[in-house]
Amino acid sequence: MRVGLHALGIGEGARPEVIRAVATAAETHGFARLWCGEHVVLVDAPASRYPYSADGRIAVPADADWLDPLLALTFAAAVTTRIELASGILLLPEHNPVLVAKQAATLDVLSAGRFSLGVGVGWSAEEFAALGVPFARRGRRTEEYLAAMRVLWAEDPASFAGEFTRFEAIRVNPKPVRGGRLPVVVGGNSDAALRRAARLADGWYGFNVAVADVPGRVAVLAEECARHGRAVEELTVAVALSDGVPEHLPALSAAGVTELVVVGAPPPGPEAAAAWVADLARAWIRPEG
Repeated sequence: MRVGLHALGIGEGARPEVIRAVATAAETHGFARLWCGEHVVLVDAPASRYPYSADGRIAVPADADWLDPLLALTFAAAVTTRIELASGILLLPEHNPVLVAKQAATLDVLSAGRFSLGVGVGWSAEEFAALGVPFARRGRRTEEYLAAMRVLWAEDPASFAGEFTRFEAIRVNPKPVRGGRLPVVVGGNSDAALRRAARLADGWYGFNVAVADVPGRVAVLAEECARHGRAVEELTVAVALSDGVPEHLPALSAAGVTELVVVGAPPPGPEAAAAWVADLARAWIRPEG
């Protein structure tokens, strides 16, 4: 099973010297992919419930540094050559899809085809309000934006007419490296997210999932894939665990998980951060060593 690392962009992981150290050490020690998530806005006392914790609160302090994921991953791409990169996840309905299509393709070109665009619908009504984007129907907006972006990546000139975005005979270049197609991963643990991944995506990213819940989530994904004439094996299945230990890897693989994503916050300083990555690799990639 592949092992990815979700550790960039927040707090100490937002420092350029730490990003460089974590990214290069992760590549050296065999991590398959670097993940970086997004929030444009955090608030001190949110009314919205965070869906990935039991108490409904996000663990990141509202005043923490949180980098834009596409910019942070571009920095990581510049100091690496092999390790894959993924936004995990970008809150797509908060953005202009023409601009995201341009930015994502640019990152893919600069990384020589190593980038996958992970997207989600978002959960914070306060964040949407601050950005002037309606919170309602954000799922439908996400799906339409994905369709529009795929047109932009594949066609030149490109035209699209939808409810939330439209353009006529425009040229948005560069195109992604892999034949005008960029891999898209849908994040989220809900049935709606799994349905969206099965219908529209190249992969699914479950975040902070309990080990005991993984087989059930993957089974729902497989059912939805079958409903749409796809095999679940066509998708990458990445999971970050809320309670995992390396001994769980065989069971996760048997359940259909293709990538275990280790989530953590690097320590301050590049030397300590590099040593931290090496320790994670010994635990998760080479547990026998």
